[in-house]
Amino acid sequence: MKCPFCGSVDSKVLDTRTMDEGNAIRRRRQCEKCGEKFTTFERVDIVPIVVIKSDNTRETFDRNKILGGIQRSCNKRPVSMEQMENMVREIENTVYNTLGKEVFSRDIGELVMNKLKEVDEVAYVRFASVYKQFKDIDSFMAELAGLLKNKES
Repeated sequence: MKCPFCGSVDSKVLDTRTMDEGNAIRRRRQCEKCGEKFTTFERVDIVPIVVIKSDNTRETFDRNKILGGIQRSCNKRPVSMEQMENMVREIENTVYNTLGKEVFSRDIGELVMNKLKEVDEVAYVRFASVYKQFKDIDSFMAELAGLLKNKES
C-alpha cells in the first residue's frame, strides 16, 4: 500500500478489524520509511449485474426495487421487515452467485414469487397478480387453484 505522506510502498499493518458485517476490512498501517500512520479499507469489488427487462431494455440491478415490491405485497400482512430483508438478501445472493452478469427480469420475478410463497400466500398472490399480469378472473382463479392444490398435497 502506498503511503499517502511520502509515497513509499513499504508499510506494515498495525491493526486489522472487520466492518460492515464482515463485508469490509479496516487496516491501520505505518509507513516503514517516514513512520506516519494511515488507515486503509478493503471491500469486495462487485461487478454490477444488468437486468434485461421484458422490452429488452437494460438497467442496473437494484435490490431496493425488489424490496419495494415485496413491501407492497406484504402491506398489512404479518410479515416483519426482517423477513422481507432476508428474502431480498437471499434473492440478491442468488442473482450475484448463480445467474451471471446479465439476468432476465422474469427470473428475478420468479425468485421473488418463490420466496413470497414460502412466507405468506396472500403476499404471493398480490405479487403474482401484478407480475403475471392476469388478463381475466379465470387466469387469476387458475393461479389460486394451483396454490390450493399444492397446499393440500
